[in-house]
Amino acid sequence: MRLGTRRSALALAQAEQVAAMLREAGEEVEVVPLATSGDGGAPATDKTRWVDALEEALLDDAIDLAVHSAKDVPGALAAGLALLGAPARATIGDALCGARGIDDLEPHARVGTSSLRRIAQLRAAREDLDVVSLRGNVDTRLRRLREHHDGVTAIVLARAGLDRLGRGEEATGALDPERFVPAPGQGALALQGRAEDADARRAAAAIGEEQTLTCLLAERALARALGASCHTPLGAHARASGDGLRLRAWVGLPDGSEWIADEVRGAATEPDALGALGAERLAAVGARELLSRAEEMAVAGA
Repeated sequence: MRLGTRRSALALAQAEQVAAMLREAGEEVEVVPLATSGDGGAPATDKTRWVDALEEALLDDAIDLAVHSAKDVPGALAAGLALLGAPARATIGDALCGARGIDDLEPHARVGTSSLRRIAQLRAAREDLDVVSLRGNVDTRLRRLREHHDGVTAIVLARAGLDRLGRGEEATGALDPERFVPAPGQGALALQGRAEDADARRAAAAIGEEQTLTCLLAERALARALGASCHTPLGAHARASGDGLRLRAWVGLPDGSEWIADEVRGAATEPDALGALGAERLAAVGARELLSRAEEMAVAGA
């Protein structure tokens, strides 16, 4: 089983974890690192820059499965490809490094993050905070925090990424996912393959968790129905509730001045329908217009 992955430290760590699961399930696995256009510095137009080389390798039969951070997978997959499974989800929410909680930050504290969603949510929660864009890999951002680069006293990162890199001890606090709704797919790994490849589907199913995949599909359906992009602050988090699913969503402006949150419940057997329902309810109270304004603001500020 040839397992494709991006070359970043986090992507390689995730791929090795998946490879270990596949080997335990009886597969012979070769990890194949590839460079996407995003790794090469392509501009932030859409999420395809993080998966393009992997999708091309699948279509060319150069790899059998691709492992992605699910939050980086675009809503529309290349023709002939499908999400075949998802291992059990890691911690879903965001970690705070440099403070125990958002209420412990000093007035006007400078907080760094690479996520437009986090920028919007932090500003919505505390308008006094000086939230700035802080890019680079996890190690780079943690180093900049230690050095108080550009006056930054705290940063926000995905807890799952820290844990997968063995850096979980760097988290000093956490953001409540009910209030700071995570990105669609956050904490999950997505296994992508050729839709008609029975062997890859069987291998993905052997290490996958049905509930994780179901929640991931609901979150992706909501984002797709709203037409969300890299320039739109959107959170979507589905989880099991009784014998069904609960889907919470958040959309807002980058400056935190306006936002909408909602929650829907539905059958676990119909994740796409639940995502569409969540999007319909949000759209009814102006979410698409809000996201359009958010995109204009994000592009203007880029």
